[in-house]
Amino acid sequence: MLSPCGPQHAPAGDVGAALMLLDHRSKTIHADRTKADPEAEALIDQFIESLGPGGADDLLDGTCTLIYMFMTWLRKAHEDHDKDVIEYVVPTFVASMRMMPKSCPPEVIPTMTGMIVAAGIGLSPSLWRKQYGDWTKQEMNALEAATFLLSEHINRMTEDQDFAIRLITDALTRSESEED
Repeated sequence: MLSPCGPQHAPAGDVGAALMLLDHRSKTIHADRTKADPEAEALIDQFIESLGPGGADDLLDGTCTLIYMFMTWLRKAHEDHDKDVIEYVVPTFVASMRMMPKSCPPEVIPTMTGMIVAAGIGLSPSLWRKQYGDWTKQEMNALEAATFLLSEHINRMTEDQDFAIRLITDALTRSESEED
């Protein structure tokens, strides 16, 4: 039976913008800086503000699509080794989020965990989350952190610092070429 939270029912959102923000955040974190570049942060803030309400919703959906794609890749990689993605990804994910109390207050960790579990079993994270109401302000940083943590998990598994970003970029490129 098909679930109403299946990915075929979910909007993909603005995956390109979500990927750009993830790439920016990843590069900022991995740079040898103790603080983020204020000029770059101002540009990112200006970009996000320019999206407007509809664009912000598309960015949220795009971020959830990234989570879905990362968890799909992780599930397939774990299945290739007869392992369960939930068993091997979720505990590390939760432990990492607990170490980030400013970005991920304790009350949002169950929601973020539920989203990655939903994605890990083939459900749309955005539709899964939507059934519980509107996004909260506290969930925004946690959603960004969740996406980053999953991409970092993939990068560590592949021993390639840019693998997760390239994974999505390649998928987007293939998708665009199939549409032509």
